[in-house]
Amino acid sequence: METCPLCHPTNETVLWQDERCRVILVDDADYPGFCRVIWSGHVKEMTDLTEPEQVRLMAVVFSVEKVLKEVLRPDKINLASLGNQVPHLHWHVIPRFADDAHFPDPVWAARRRNVRAASVDRSRLIEQLKRCLGDSLG
Repeated sequence: METCPLCHPTNETVLWQDERCRVILVDDADYPGFCRVIWSGHVKEMTDLTEPEQVRLMAVVFSVEKVLKEVLRPDKINLASLGNQVPHLHWHVIPRFADDAHFPDPVWAARRRNVRAASVDRSRLIEQLKRCLGDSLG
């Protein structure tokens, strides 16, 4: 756990957090609005959480999806919890657009096209996350 990048983050853009999890904006020019929901404790699997913790984490994931749908209006949103390289429970919430670098393939597929980096209104995302989840404690 001393080497876990999610336990010991550097240079994260935290959009929202509480005592159990945080939502960060991933710095990926190909995927504006790409967020990660990270559980605070170092656990590997959803089943390592209690049922109320599972419900809370998924409520945050679904709220992030809802906010991204409202703010960015993507063609699709991908949800993924892999953790093969970083075995610390986290969910990827990735807005997808028909003209993004890989659509309709997964984000880790071969690039189909070059795209110009788009920006995201961070303050609007933060405002909407607070509306859905309550004020940040951090």
